[in-house]
Amino acid sequence: MDRYLMYFSDDRVKIFLVKNFTKPGRLFNLATRMGILLTVFLIAGIFSLIASPVGAQDQKPDNSDIYEFGVGDVLEILVFNEPEISKTVFVRNDGRISLPLVGEFVAAGMTSETLAKNISEKLTKVVSEPNVTIILTENNSKVYYILGQVTNPGEYKISRPITVLQAIAQAGGFLEWAKKSRIMIVSGPKPSQKITYFNYDDFLGGDTIGQNVVINPGDTIIVP
Repeated sequence: MDRYLMYFSDDRVKIFLVKNFTKPGRLFNLATRMGILLTVFLIAGIFSLIASPVGAQDQKPDNSDIYEFGVGDVLEILVFNEPEISKTVFVRNDGRISLPLVGEFVAAGMTSETLAKNISEKLTKVVSEPNVTIILTENNSKVYYILGQVTNPGEYKISRPITVLQAIAQAGGFLEWAKKSRIMIVSGPKPSQKITYFNYDDFLGGDTIGQNVVINPGDTIIVP
């Protein structure tokens, strides 16, 4: 005699025809297996709902590498169909730039997007729907210096965040007689300069990890 087993899945009632299950034990085992399978599906669905917002949060853009203009940078200001206004400019010591017809703008500390917006807003007085693009042609404001017992001492530009260890590697590494335990990082303008130390040997041993700091524009690394 045929028997019927009912269970719920996807909000619908499905009826399975179970043939030749004349023994109650076999019918009970089938029901148990179906119950476990349904439980697994429900748990998987709950975890997928929980994981979705977390994944969305992980996809937020990282703005840590956005470049801000500084004194000494050279910018190319392009205004579409306006060659008389388009110009290559130098960020002066006061942090400003000058453009024909619209005057001066603060550029130091600005991103290309923000500065382009400020210029566009002022250009609307003389140009219909201005389209402004700003290109950094020379990075002269974000630099650091490394001196002493390295292969290639000198001035280096900062195009992205860089640590003391990375700066030393960029300079070609240590010379033979370098005193790796007393590397100095001189930060800030005179007379309030700050000196910190980086012990390369301790760092390799897993100690003083925090001494491998990010280099700021204007810093000087000295390897005695």
